[in-house]
Amino acid sequence: MRHMFSILLDKIKILDPWSIAGIWVLLFMITNSACNRNADESGVDSKAIEIANQVIEAGGGQANWDSTRFVTWRNFGKRLHVWDKKTGDIRVENDITIVLMNVNTGKGRAWKYGEELTDPNDLQRALDFGYEAWQYDSYDVFLPFMLKNRGVILKYFGEGEVDGVPVDILDVTFDKVGPTPNAQYHLHIDKETRLLVRWDYYMDVGDEYPRFKLPWLNYKEYGNLWFSADRGKKQHTDLAVFDELPAAILISPERVNFPDPALN
Repeated sequence: MRHMFSILLDKIKILDPWSIAGIWVLLFMITNSACNRNADESGVDSKAIEIANQVIEAGGGQANWDSTRFVTWRNFGKRLHVWDKKTGDIRVENDITIVLMNVNTGKGRAWKYGEELTDPNDLQRALDFGYEAWQYDSYDVFLPFMLKNRGVILKYFGEGEVDGVPVDILDVTFDKVGPTPNAQYHLHIDKETRLLVRWDYYMDVGDEYPRFKLPWLNYKEYGNLWFSADRGKKQHTDLAVFDELPAAILISPERVNFPDPALN
């Protein structure tokens, strides 16, 4: 998938926990979202699949996730994202760069310090940035709906507790996909609510200790879905779901004001 994986492998050792957590999102685009949920489940731990289905249902259900058109959020209060889940159009914006592109075609436009990038190499670097940023950051919020992506191997690991709350633990590894195919996650699922309450990241399968542990706290309802934007020391902001947004948001670099999500 372009030259993205080699770039990430060079950088992974210097990323902070919040950035590393987002790397898992690369698996989301290994295959398109329409076929991801149809991943082959033959030979897979049936209890783990059952729990994954319960997690999706607790978050609002696959049908509601599929029918949701627009989602917006600002990754840990900084990088702004707008995602049209139907068309694949995205807007990725920070203080320096604005990228408007389609994640399915890889084509788009970009601006840096307000000037459009016309040099092909500069434009491609900006599009790569936008695409990778969207991948990292979307998984930080929408992970519960991506547990059954193709290439993700789920196994039931056992029971445990998180802050006194009984949980089931899903062990997550990968079938030769992604930039870190040897990585491993333990996802802690609340036994009662079936919501993800913590994920633990291991750099390599079999590592004795996780590199980091991040909580998923304070779930709130957005449209017909439930998301957690709270990762303990850091929080995502401006998270919202929309049925409609002004077309200019995804075609114009002009700064725009979003409608009040409460009125959507």
